[in-house]
Amino acid sequence: MFGRKKKQPPAQDAAPQPPEAVPSAEDAAAARRREPQGPLDVSQIDGRDGYLDLGAVLVRPRSGLGVRLEVDERTQRPRAVALDLGGGSVQVQAFAAPRSEGLWDEVRRELVQSLRTGNGEPTVEEGPFGLQVVARFPATASDGTQGFRLARFVGVDGPRWFVRAVFTGTAAVTAESAAALDEVVRELVVVRGDRPMPPRELLTLVVPEDAVRRPAPGTERDAEQETAQEPDREPVRPPRRGPEITEIG
Repeated sequence: MFGRKKKQPPAQDAAPQPPEAVPSAEDAAAARRREPQGPLDVSQIDGRDGYLDLGAVLVRPRSGLGVRLEVDERTQRPRAVALDLGGGSVQVQAFAAPRSEGLWDEVRRELVQSLRTGNGEPTVEEGPFGLQVVARFPATASDGTQGFRLARFVGVDGPRWFVRAVFTGTAAVTAESAAALDEVVRELVVVRGDRPMPPRELLTLVVPEDAVRRPAPGTERDAEQETAQEPDREPVRPPRRGPEITEIG
């Protein structure tokens, strides 16, 4: 004899799941600042052996990499590191930054406004280091035709420091041709030091004792015409070749 089939309770609907929170642009930027994607802080490396020591910036040598220190003609002090590789260049400057927050969001807004005033045609887009500014500057080719020069502005916030990198030449576009110099910038190490400094003050660069000074003909005054020491307080111009201090690799 078969038993009576028990009546099953009605199925319960699954409890609704709360929608996943979408991180804001500010949260994403803060997360990127916490990731050691480079440049690195000196506290993140075991030692300085194997690096070219330029004071506030350490450079890892690699084959074909040219390194120049751009010198302020008025003060005769280095104010930027220029790195050349495979037809592209990047100008790097390191600044003091607040302990509690980064500078790139603020500097980027100022940069865009300055570029618009200076006929730089800026656009803001996502790049390998987060949000970047790509600018097109009117230029005249050797045959007299009108065209544009490209520059890619990148900012990286670190612990109490800020790095601004300006890519030109083949490195001005976010593509395979720029990947090698992107990696060079990721391998840079910033030495902030413990001295109290106001935000945006340029960190001190030094000329290596064994540096070879070779000013490029006709470029001695070019460095004076480039971007100001403090980020984006003057109209922005695309970097041009400055005095050659040393080359490695």
